[in-house]
Amino acid sequence: MVSEILQQSHLVDGEAEVNLQKQGNELPSQILNGRHGKSGSDRSSVRPSLDYNCGDDNTGIASYRDVPSSVNIDIQPDTLRKKARQQREMTFQDMCNNLDIFEDDDEDDDDDSDWEPLQKLREIMKWFCTNCTMANLDVAVHCDSCGEHRESGILKHGFFAPSFLHESTLLEAELETRTDKGMVSQVSTSNSSTAIGFDERMLLHSEVEMKSHPHPERPDRLRAIAASLATAGIFPGRCYPIPAREITKEELEMVHSAENIQAVEVSSNVISCYFTPDTYANKHSAQAARLAAGLCADLASEVFSGRAKNGFALVRPPGHHAGVKQAMGFCLHNNAAVSALAAQAAGAKKVLIVDWDVHHGNGTQEIFEQNKSVLYISLHRHEFGRFYPGTGAADEVGTMGAEGYCVNVPWSQSGVGDNDYIFAFKQVVLPIASAFAPDLTIISAGFDAARGDPLGMCDVTPAGYAQMTYLLNIVSGGKLLVILEGGYNLRSISSSATAVIKVLLGESPGCDLDDPLPSRAGMKTVLDVLAIQKNFWPVLESSFSQLQSQYEIYTTQRRKPRKKRGRGVVPPLCWRWSRKRLLYHLLKGQLRDSLDICSSCYCLVAHF
Repeated sequence: MVSEILQQSHLVDGEAEVNLQKQGNELPSQILNGRHGKSGSDRSSVRPSLDYNCGDDNTGIASYRDVPSSVNIDIQPDTLRKKARQQREMTFQDMCNNLDIFEDDDEDDDDDSDWEPLQKLREIMKWFCTNCTMANLDVAVHCDSCGEHRESGILKHGFFAPSFLHESTLLEAELETRTDKGMVSQVSTSNSSTAIGFDERMLLHSEVEMKSHPHPERPDRLRAIAASLATAGIFPGRCYPIPAREITKEELEMVHSAENIQAVEVSSNVISCYFTPDTYANKHSAQAARLAAGLCADLASEVFSGRAKNGFALVRPPGHHAGVKQAMGFCLHNNAAVSALAAQAAGAKKVLIVDWDVHHGNGTQEIFEQNKSVLYISLHRHEFGRFYPGTGAADEVGTMGAEGYCVNVPWSQSGVGDNDYIFAFKQVVLPIASAFAPDLTIISAGFDAARGDPLGMCDVTPAGYAQMTYLLNIVSGGKLLVILEGGYNLRSISSSATAVIKVLLGESPGCDLDDPLPSRAGMKTVLDVLAIQKNFWPVLESSFSQLQSQYEIYTTQRRKPRKKRGRGVVPPLCWRWSRKRLLYHLLKGQLRDSLDICSSCYCLVAHF
């Protein structure tokens, strides 16, 4: 019985914390901070009386405000000043320890009407943006971070809904007409080649405990992508679904330890629990994780066998942080790892996993770092170990005879965009992938490096993701499986996912970056990676020598003279694409040459 293995202990804030403990057979110890019931407590607030009391020792203490105005009372000013000074100098701890000095009569204790304004001040009205989850004051109509309208239709129409307008009847009619036309024109297409893995039961995986800020990994992520695909007439329409199934325990044991698998399964017996402070689970999470892994495994088999040309796994929870022994980083089961082994079970000898999520896939690397049949390449923010999860340095290349089969491209700063990613693809990813010659390519497609993402803070556009998909599509003869990982700006993730699926359907990526010009930091990162990986992949030797000779010239041309100035204020990168973009450029000093003084009113005028 669940009640026999759960014990509750009250926390300081009144929440009930559930600990899974050993009862007979030893249960997993990874589930932390499981909670049952409602949070909060019935603690009564301690408050000092605002009434000044006076009188002789042989009289009862009377409240001054309770005495009628017609009665004359000789109040000593010195006494009042002394009492007021005493209360001002007391700390909150002193008040708690000396409650007797604040005693009032029973009638006064029952009257708390004078505290209602303070109660209202503490409850500041606010709303959270559907698109980026950032908090905004109730009077605001648009999100202060991303500019999304408070009542936008992104969950109904995806990124096709305008971000700055309220969902209107005219807009709905236009979008529905577009959807119907797209579906009519595409449903007649026989033998669709792109398979989609999706199941609505994965939407039940959500954070139960209400916190001060919504969790970024939320069901709306799938809803926004599904709405975008439906509005575009892609799915349903041009793509076909595969039936969902739950992954078996035997399949999971090829990737995770028995303890880890059991820890996820036990979460279905509790209302809410946490594997790590940011990795939640509810009673539906274990099934959602099994469905996600099962869909990914079946898609890998479909694509490798040729029954589908390629596929896209629209799944959650994500998986690339889930390691052998622990669920972490929003991830429960490692979907990419399960897919790779499922493809090998179907006959694939070599599998390539390219992970472009902004976070390093530490779980995937851990699972395959000793395996030469699976090549893992990751492009991610690293910042010398300061960015989550801290792993994925360029010198992490694999172990136990599999050196060179882990390739990490660790960006040293935020703001990395299309040019840096495409440059790394052409200099590192594609040469190594071609030399490896995989039978199947899997993309761990996190879209949190996309422009506008609140966690990634990078600058990759949907066109950039489409271009990277196009480049990888030819590596293994077009046998390509894309698995959704992270991405927490709904507009960014839905537009990027749609662009990727269009490439899978055979459409052009839109723009061709034949000779991308990377940033100086991006080129330095690529050179560092080439210097290490050329020891394992000789195909990189010529490219490294050529880039090394050009690096000094390149940095000299790109270097600009810097003017000495104060440290100033560093604006958040998200301001760059919000309504605060003008202020962002002003603070960054990028508008100096574009600002003039208006002769009529002596105000600054910006020219774009």
